[in-house]
Amino acid sequence: MSDQYVPALRQRFLEDMRIKGLQPKTQTMYLRAMRGFTRFIGHAPDAATPEELRAFQLDMQERGVGAPAFNNRLTVLSFFFAMTCPRVEPTSG
Repeated sequence: MSDQYVPALRQRFLEDMRIKGLQPKTQTMYLRAMRGFTRFIGHAPDAATPEELRAFQLDMQERGVGAPAFNNRLTVLSFFFAMTCPRVEPTSG
């Protein structure tokens, strides 16, 4: 993966959030959630597998992430995979 690819993906994510009219605070929260997911899987999020998505959910549950934060992160992932990187696989189970 080129160094330019991730900034391009981030830029597209930012543009998609603006298109949907998300407020700056919401955009910041979405970026934070995606950064956490990306750190968890250890590579660009657009290449995440269904098993990595499931593992992320299990990790959040095991760490005791509260329902509001858990659901918020799933909403962010759903947005990312629906708008920024459409894919066939579902993002939650």
